[in-house]
Amino acid sequence: MPLPTTAREVRLTSTPDSLPTAAHFTVAETPLPAPGPDRVLVRNTHFLVFPGLRTLIGGEVDGVPLPPIRAGQALFGPALGEVLAAPADGPLRPGDLVTHLHGWRDHALGAAADFTPVDGSLPDPVAHLSPASAGYGALTRSAGLRRGDTVLITGAAGAVGTVAGQTARLLGASRVIGTTGSPGKAKRLVAELGYDVVLVRGAGPIADQLAEAAPDGIDVLLDTVGGEQLTAAVDAARPGARFALVGALSGQMAPGGRGGSSPAVVDSFRLLALGVSVRGFRGLDHPDLETEWRHRFGAWLRAGEISFPRTVVAGIDRAPGALTRLIEGDGFGAMIVEL
Repeated sequence: MPLPTTAREVRLTSTPDSLPTAAHFTVAETPLPAPGPDRVLVRNTHFLVFPGLRTLIGGEVDGVPLPPIRAGQALFGPALGEVLAAPADGPLRPGDLVTHLHGWRDHALGAAADFTPVDGSLPDPVAHLSPASAGYGALTRSAGLRRGDTVLITGAAGAVGTVAGQTARLLGASRVIGTTGSPGKAKRLVAELGYDVVLVRGAGPIADQLAEAAPDGIDVLLDTVGGEQLTAAVDAARPGARFALVGALSGQMAPGGRGGSSPAVVDSFRLLALGVSVRGFRGLDHPDLETEWRHRFGAWLRAGEISFPRTVVAGIDRAPGALTRLIEGDGFGAMIVEL
């Protein structure tokens, strides 16, 4: 079949003063050059909508390993696609599935090094877009989860939290507590994903709910939210508790900010007196993590011991609205655009 000569991509039309909405984006058609002898052309099938876009669009990217997104530029992010054309002397062939960071468009053109072959380690190719390796890494590297631990996971209904709760149980946690923003999600987390109890933001102070759910305290925190929930976790910490921070959604999604800060009030005396460790998790610090995670994730998926929850949005024209849905918490699991 002839190769496409145009591509459609989602662009930022203007930098928002507050949280971005669908009105700040457009789906534009752009010329797609013929792939040269050293280029790979991929037809995207799926891409991930991830919270970090809020920070990149806001421009507060100090310490972030990705560039800001300016008005007029296309969005980008993790994607899955099928190779349409590749150099004859390279490692890729037409028909191969690959992952890459040229999401938010229906076709991607780049160097072979930009694309990673899907190796079959996961029974569901779309699961390669899951960001859940961050949760696994935080639990195993930063928090050192031990058998019998009581674990609190904030933002439990998100892309990381829906898998992390299941992972904590498989790693030996005796009690897994989550937080979320709606009673409906809380019920699903308990019924479908094995959480023991889920605290609901807005149903009373999180600190009071956590004291009731874990009267003896918590050993491990996997935090994707920060803010009030981090404050409450410090108050509930047992001696020697280990906290792993993988996100800061309370500040990142605050309407008054730019997505690059997330202040929280914590009792530093309590941290000191109880010997609580607090570590931010960065995947870049653990180059061996992805391979280890894919091996374990694939085995658990094949055994039916874990699931990959997701909210699927069909079509690139609906992609700008998918980011709005993510910001508003209107989803369960990973937010995936299917092309």
